[in-house]
Formats: sequence, structure tokens, C-alpha cells
Amino acid sequence: MGVVTQSTTEAPLAGTAALADLVGRGGVAVLSGAGLSTESGIPDYRGPTGRARRAEPMTYQRFVGSAEARRRYWARSHVGWRQIGQARPNAGHQAVAALERHGLVTGIVTQNVDGLHQAAGARQVIELHGGLDRVVCLSCRERSSRAELDHRLREANPDWAATGLINPDGDAVLTDEQVAGFRVVDCTGCGGLLKPDVIFFGENVPRPRVEECFATVTAARALLVLGSSLVIKSGLRFVARAAALGIPIAIVNQGPTGGDTHATLALDAPLGPTLTGLAGHLGAQ
Repeated sequence: MGVVTQSTTEAPLAGTAALADLVGRGGVAVLSGAGLSTESGIPDYRGPTGRARRAEPMTYQRFVGSAEARRRYWARSHVGWRQIGQARPNAGHQAVAALERHGLVTGIVTQNVDGLHQAAGARQVIELHGGLDRVVCLSCRERSSRAELDHRLREANPDWAATGLINPDGDAVLTDEQVAGFRVVDCTGCGGLLKPDVIFFGENVPRPRVEECFATVTAARALLVLGSSLVIKSGLRFVARAAALGIPIAIVNQGPTGGDTHATLALDAPLGPTLTGLAGHLGAQ
């Protein structure tokens, strides 16, 4: 194991060269987390921007069990979507997409729900936790676009306006007074409850999706972890699988991660500049 620390002002040649050597051989599966999207203005959970987080995340049980909880969630999410929906891929997303086009990245498992990998042009993307750009009815399971729901919520709340600190999972911190009076809309087809097509805390990722992620990692020649603290099992299990199979693991993140002990290489570095440099070095731009 070789763990290399990279400062934000001086890139160590040993670390970046080792990363380029690992990725340059191809067959790379990417596991990305919230830290990859911070340069797009989306805060992360545990990194530097995540320290400003104020609200507890919504659980699936509270969402389905309480009309008031749903009102609070959709009011906060309605505000948060303005920022998430307008976010654009940053240099890190662009570099990953370029590495995929160059034939070096064979699959991307993302823990993010912002859709920025796809917006950057990446094709082989598995959204482990779903996507905020879709909405699902909990009764008829019909899926619709978040843009459509946003329009319906604006029509249902013409005089409502609020602002608040944006959280990583796409909602905003609002007071009870701000939430009061917000009107929630239901499924246009069956009148059922609408939920963002993402995995809430207390909800299980569909098993076929998990197996697809494991298959992507198992088939890889190397695993590249980007912007994930690997504190929770959701992402760490794929690192553990790669380690058990003897697949080399490289981690690029700002701060230590729960997978560093498994890593062949770990770089503490900003994602955008590091990945842009990597893609350029490998001729993938």
C-alpha cells in the first residue's frame, strides 16, 4: 500500500504518476461520491462544505407516515431544486467522461443524485441512490420528470417563496414558519403520494441495482474512488469487494476515508484539478 498526500498548491510527482500509471492501463471502474460535485456548488456530507449542514435527512418511514413530514420535505426540496437543477458539471465530471470516451473507464457507480456525470457526457453510469431529476408515485410506480413537478408546485404555491441553506441531498434548511402553507401535489394518474426517485435513509437500494454495481467492480482491472469519505457501508462495500479480489484501488478525496487501509494509492487532493491533469496526461481531453 502506498498512501500519498497531495496539497492543494503542490502536486507530488510520485502520487500523480502512480495514479496515471494505474488508470492508464484501462479497465477502470469509478466509484464517485458527494465530494466530486462540490466544485459544481453542491455541498457534500462530511468534507469542508458539509460542515455547514444543519438539517437531519428525511427518512423513508417519516416521509410515508406523516403528511406534515411530506409537506416539510417538499417545501425544502422545492427550494433546493433551484440550485441542484441549475448545477453544471465541473472539471472533475468532464475529466471522468473524457476518460470513459478514451476507453479507460469502463463503468461509473455514483452515490450522487445530481445527474452531473450524465450531463458531462458519461454513458455507463449506475445511480446507486437514484436521481433527483425524477419523481415516482408510491402507488402506481409511474415515473415523471422533476421539471414537471416543479412546474406543478409553482402553480400550486403562486405566492409562496423561501430561501435557505442548501443540503447535499437537494433540500434546503427552512423554518416551520417558512414551511407553513406550502401545498403538496399528488400523482396526476392515481392520486398517490409522490416521492423523489432517490433512496431515503431507512430505505433499501433495489437488490438488482446493487448486484449491477458489484458486477461493474468485479469486472474491473482497477477501482478509482472519487470524492467519497467511505464512512457508510453503501460505498465501502464496493471497495471491500475490490480489495478481497485483489483489484488495485486508488482514492482521490479531500480528507481521509474509510477505505484508505484498502488503497493501493490514496491522494488527498482537490478533484477538479487532479482529474483534469490526469486526463490531460493520458491524452483523454
